Amino acid sequence: MLRLTFALLVVCAGASPAVAQIDGLEREPINYKFAQAENVVTALQKRINSGQAKLKHTDDHGYLSAILKELDVPRSSQVLVFSKTSFQRERITPKTPRAIYFNDDVYVGFCLRGDVLEFSAADTKLGTAFYTLDQEPTTDGKPEFIRQKDNCLTCHSSSTTGGAPGHVVRSVFTDRTGMPVLSAGTFRTDHTSPFKERWGGWYVTGTHGKQTHMGNWLVENKRDPEAEGNATGQNVTELKSRFTVANYLTTHSDLVALLVLEHQTQAHNRIAQALITNRQALHYQATLNKELGEPAGHKWDSVGRRIESAGDALAKYLLFCGEVQLEGPVSGTSDFAKEFSARGPFDKQGRSLRQFDLKTRLFKYPCSYLIYSKSFTALPAEVKAHTLKRLHEVLTGKDTSPAFAHLSKADRAAVLEILRDTVPDLPAYWKK
Repeated sequence: MLRLTFALLVVCAGASPAVAQIDGLEREPINYKFAQAENVVTALQKRINSGQAKLKHTDDHGYLSAILKELDVPRSSQVLVFSKTSFQRERITPKTPRAIYFNDDVYVGFCLRGDVLEFSAADTKLGTAFYTLDQEPTTDGKPEFIRQKDNCLTCHSSSTTGGAPGHVVRSVFTDRTGMPVLSAGTFRTDHTSPFKERWGGWYVTGTHGKQTHMGNWLVENKRDPEAEGNATGQNVTELKSRFTVANYLTTHSDLVALLVLEHQTQAHNRIAQALITNRQALHYQATLNKELGEPAGHKWDSVGRRIESAGDALAKYLLFCGEVQLEGPVSGTSDFAKEFSARGPFDKQGRSLRQFDLKTRLFKYPCSYLIYSKSFTALPAEVKAHTLKRLHEVLTGKDTSPAFAHLSKADRAAVLEILRDTVPDLPAYWKK
């Protein structure tokens, strides 16, 4: 039984269950527990069942390497968390951290000698779907992903995730056994988070100058960790002195991969929130029309405003509103940045939303690459149309409100040109 669910990145201890949000998801039109999921994990299961995909099992990592290959998840995305914040927490210590791998569509969790692999997939019907895969080899060579429909929502559907199934990246003070020191406080992390509050309970490999963070820190002074400080956790470029790195696919917990992960998880949450809000709003409208005897196509202003609000929030996040500026250059230790940047797509001038800045901000062109993702592309027509409308208004300079003051005229022009060249289904007004 999952207690803390797929804690990719999550500290659930002390959190109150989001009962209202969960109840809403279990009813029509979402019907989370019984609805059919649609994501890269369900697609892989179909390939396994048909014999198109065969997963090789190894003694050291089980199905991990085969899964990453089939899902096109790069090994260089590996980041390591040593706080006990997963339902397999008995497997996690600073000597045996939990590895997380990710791409635009899915997150994979691996515990050394763990019973299962853990998965969280961006889902075009449900927002986010959670799975486990038994690490014992099957007799028929066809392992089965088990969708976790119940306890996951306790931690993964709350005000933090916008009421939709999603992810929470947290930074926690962690003691030498891997236990979070919750009395010292925790920090939710995304691209708006101060550098100094990031990565508590995580290993971090990379350089960042005089900027400080909470990574690589085993707290001794539980009453006042900040007085103790984390001097030895800064600008760490190797981890072999801290645990046996040979037990993992790579020796890194790359700083740049962590920065991308933090941006991406909340972007996925915004997309999921837009999806769920749109579906619930239209269901409410249809129900209201039926009860009041209105025509089936009658539109209520309040319903339109709900959908527009979700689209507004998504557009702001995609354009990196509130992003905390870096105080100096940062770099990782693996090939993650190089491999990530190479994925494109590229516009006619060779520019890409995946190109990094890493001097004053994360990306050179401040618009999220998740605009290309399956989850964004498959958004319901109403909220997708409004999000694209808002993006266009900002990028063309029609909206110069303070929320977008971080975007220079050159930023707006570059992003607009890149999107025009690389997004195939833009509305006609984008081409003018």
